[in-house]
Amino acid sequence: MKIAQTEFKQRRDQLAQTMGPNSVAIIATSPVAMRNRDADYKYRADSSFYYLTGFAEPEAVAVIETGEDPSNYLYSLFCRERDPEMEIWNGYRAGIDGAIDDYDADEAYAIDLLDEEILSKITHSDNFYYRIGQNSQFEARITSWLGKLAQGRQFKVPMQIKSLDCIVDEMRLIKSATEIELMQIAADISAKAHVRAMQCVHPGMMEYALEAELNYIFGQKGCVPAYGSIVGGGANGCILHYVENDQELKDGDLVLIDAGCEYQFYAGDISRTFPVNGRFSPQQKALYQVVLDAQLAAIEQIQVGVSYKQPHYAAVQILVSGLVELGLLKGEVEELINTEAYHRFYMHGTGHWLGMDVHDVGEYQIDAAPRQFEAGMVITVEPGLYIAPDDMTVDEQWRGIGIRIEDDVLVTAQGPHVLTANVVKSIDDIEQLMAKAQA
Repeated sequence: MKIAQTEFKQRRDQLAQTMGPNSVAIIATSPVAMRNRDADYKYRADSSFYYLTGFAEPEAVAVIETGEDPSNYLYSLFCRERDPEMEIWNGYRAGIDGAIDDYDADEAYAIDLLDEEILSKITHSDNFYYRIGQNSQFEARITSWLGKLAQGRQFKVPMQIKSLDCIVDEMRLIKSATEIELMQIAADISAKAHVRAMQCVHPGMMEYALEAELNYIFGQKGCVPAYGSIVGGGANGCILHYVENDQELKDGDLVLIDAGCEYQFYAGDISRTFPVNGRFSPQQKALYQVVLDAQLAAIEQIQVGVSYKQPHYAAVQILVSGLVELGLLKGEVEELINTEAYHRFYMHGTGHWLGMDVHDVGEYQIDAAPRQFEAGMVITVEPGLYIAPDDMTVDEQWRGIGIRIEDDVLVTAQGPHVLTANVVKSIDDIEQLMAKAQA
């Protein structure tokens, strides 16, 4: 499944209307990134550029110009020309004709002509939009263009320079029906990978071997990891961004996996924690149930009109109450929350926007107030507890246990819809799934 060109056009239509009359917007895609000598990373287009164009090749710039009527705008695409010799080495290119025929550009130019053609497109605009602070090299080119126009007195006065991301980020925050469908596919594939990991894990397995099971499912469906997968056994689960994944998984330990695939530019993001040997110890079970209760309470807060901070508050309330009950914290729950005494056990937020980027775009506050949920937003819900292996303030039985449970949740008018519901997370369900696989 892919997004139709008509939807990309609808996005450009919306952008043009928001820009207003006599405006121009310029957006470049990501540069190619070198991995090491003579080897590049597999190319991935910039999310916002792709969101507006559907064009996935490198070395491309899109320009949108509006006149007196913003609905009657000009869309130009600068891209690489066809080059049979280079295409033998690096793959086919759309070229100038393809940019018009296949990607609905009104005009197309060779990317080498950008400096020459762009000045006439900027001249006489009232508003000039670009991605301020996104790419220093491209921003330097923009500064050069504006400098040339100023020297030649070709500006229409006054010209207002504005942030393009302020518009596009807000557009991307609310997902269309097609985007939701793509995110559901990404969630389903990611869930299948996590289930496979639970079925395959065993004591003595290496973390990277378990990561390979995730990648196998991703690759089967034509996906890549949406971010560096975390596979942390034992105390490694207490390292929030652990990606080395090079240690042995030991009998009696938990393993924390935070991983998701990218499907057609849209990300899944799931965390699950489960016992390497298939059975939770009493201490692991007690902490896990606290985290799960916190996550379920947080998910219930994903309602239209509710503050995005409310899931975090709900999760913290249950986490702190659980820590007090288990003796890991001492004192009154509200006081411990107010002083953030829990912070050494839970030091991150409870969720983030999800979409084309794992930590997706969109403001979390509007006019200095917490944003309220709207239908079409997708947010993760991921409380956790991490008892450091060297924390001498707690009993030894708790040390080195790291737990995080994360799901992707769509905001709907009917309440929260968990996109990643296809991977088990209750203690009984996890143990039953793993026991069945080991039988």
